[in-house]
Amino acid sequence: MTTFDILFEDDWLVAINKPSGILVHRTGISEDTVFVLQLLRNQLGRRVYPIHRLDRGTSGVLLFGKTQEGASEMGAVFREKTVSKEYAGIVRGFIDEAGVIDHPIVDYPGAEGQQAVTVYRRLAQTELAAAVGRYATARYSLVSISPETGRWRQIRKHFSHLRHPIIGDKKHGDLHHNKYFSESLGISRLLLHARELSFTHPFSNQPIVIVSPWDEIFAKAVALFEG
Repeated sequence: MTTFDILFEDDWLVAINKPSGILVHRTGISEDTVFVLQLLRNQLGRRVYPIHRLDRGTSGVLLFGKTQEGASEMGAVFREKTVSKEYAGIVRGFIDEAGVIDHPIVDYPGAEGQQAVTVYRRLAQTELAAAVGRYATARYSLVSISPETGRWRQIRKHFSHLRHPIIGDKKHGDLHHNKYFSESLGISRLLLHARELSFTHPFSNQPIVIVSPWDEIFAKAVALFEG
């Protein structure tokens, strides 16, 4: 049976380290039969209530309510935008040292764009001796990402808009670089990880910081920036 690493738990909330490749809950556009929600219920032997979500390919900190009250109160904290979220991502190219992406997100063609803001900071960059595209080498950046809004696929869409797409993003990314990572480096997941979630607990009023370690595959990608 699949079990998740518990990163935080008390009477009201539980946070897990979500693996890449699994949906949080059932959707009308997916034929998946296994979801985080049902697996976590089985693991804990009780109902849990989703508070936020991560894309199928994104790993990292995922928070649930252990009671409806816990989910409701924590959901209000999210809506008040007092939750700090930090992601780690690997993108194509040498990105600027830091920046703010303020660009509306469109959920589907013809829809009205919704305001979306993402702040990022470059942590490292590397150049590999691989002619993936039209250049003799391939450049990548490791970035710390803090979304200030929570639109659907916001981070992935924003970095695609900058022409620095997240590696492993099949929908908004670069197929040639995705293929290089998968076939030549053995790294075939979306390289986006929800690293840290911090907030003031709605019941205890204590500051909570939940940090999630990345998996072996993501660590293999991060190792490309060392040395």
